[in-house]
Amino acid sequence: MTTPTTPPSAGTPSMSPSTVADVEEAMRDVIDPELGINVVDLGLVYGIALEQNTAVIDMTLTSAACPLTDVIEDQSAQALDGIVDGFRINWVWMPPWGPEKITSDGREQMRALGFNI
Repeated sequence: MTTPTTPPSAGTPSMSPSTVADVEEAMRDVIDPELGINVVDLGLVYGIALEQNTAVIDMTLTSAACPLTDVIEDQSAQALDGIVDGFRINWVWMPPWGPEKITSDGREQMRALGFNI
């Protein structure tokens, strides 16, 4: 499933081009509603590309049955506002997510929340 690109506002000039690192940093503000850890440190973001200052994000969820894609899309829109002109999330399921994808920062955050990882 693909989230439609958010177009720039009519009459608003395009902002300065951002970098993949800018987008990744902004996505750290997107918190997985079930685990309370950002999607980057959880290892849910598989890839980021920029196409004419539109972010294209390959992303998965901890479970294909997760009903929270709308929440994550809304948080992504807020996090990326002012960073890129628009974004699109490509929801991907291969390879499946597993706890081995969590970064060391994510593991520390999870331990602080009481998870044994």
